[in-house]
Amino acid sequence: MPIKVPDDLPARAILSREGVRLIEETDALRQDIRALRILFVNLMPDKVSTETQFARLLGNTPLQVEIVLLRTASYESQTASRRHLLDFYRYFSDVRDEEFDALIITGAPVEHLSFPDVAYWDELSRIMSWSDSRIAEGRLGGCLYVCWSAQAALYHRYGVPKHDLRDKLFGLFPHRRLRASSALLAGFGEAPFAVPVSRHTETRQSDLPRGLEVLIDSDEAGICLLEDSDNRSLYLFNHFEYDADTLGREYQRDIVKESSIKLPRGYFPGDNPGSAVANSWRPYAQLLFSNWIGQIYERISLQASNKH
Repeated sequence: MPIKVPDDLPARAILSREGVRLIEETDALRQDIRALRILFVNLMPDKVSTETQFARLLGNTPLQVEIVLLRTASYESQTASRRHLLDFYRYFSDVRDEEFDALIITGAPVEHLSFPDVAYWDELSRIMSWSDSRIAEGRLGGCLYVCWSAQAALYHRYGVPKHDLRDKLFGLFPHRRLRASSALLAGFGEAPFAVPVSRHTETRQSDLPRGLEVLIDSDEAGICLLEDSDNRSLYLFNHFEYDADTLGREYQRDIVKESSIKLPRGYFPGDNPGSAVANSWRPYAQLLFSNWIGQIYERISLQASNKH
């Protein structure tokens, strides 16, 4: 089914060229089918790339999906176009009374700060508390927290700390599925698969409360995907959504800041930064997001049937 994004969103032209099915806002209004509404809190500096990466995966699911873009009111992005933000993003105060089926919060380049020192921490805490209450009421089908926001949500909900790494964990690392029976991992198979990793901190399994289950991990990169079934939440510490060249662009960016930066491990063929990189992780990313959206749809359908 098609994904609904604003008609003039830059991601729309990119996804259209890739063959992702899109639906015009005017057409969506005429359809009887109700799209799954996802509140997407984008904390990343490159708004357009992040919108495109996640919309691509959500548009690959069998259901019609609508993305509502959210930015923070307590911190104004210094890198995103102000026109882009005004045209396509809303504030939490604008949407808090609307109905959503799922919430996604992206990562953010603030790992060096303690959580309370992040400029928008109070606002983000309010959004996460709002999602907690909506889940408790059965009004929200699920939450997906990515990279730093996964750590932030665990800290907000359980007081789980993040730990600084001596060196940046950066590259393409082999991962494995830990629970074959998980519906979220249907289709993954038993073979190891690579996932992009880019972070300066880690979450340790020894700090996790009971009831949370690690679904994907890596010997080198640690926890990748953590399920909190009681709270309908997934914590994804690594980057299934990345494009083939994202780690390469991060490497080139970091070289400008620090000449001694190491190559992303296992990423460039032959460790040659001039080599093209194949996106071997995208099929797994598509499976994960499709399975997650399917799980949310089942929850919503069950709730609706129980009301009748």
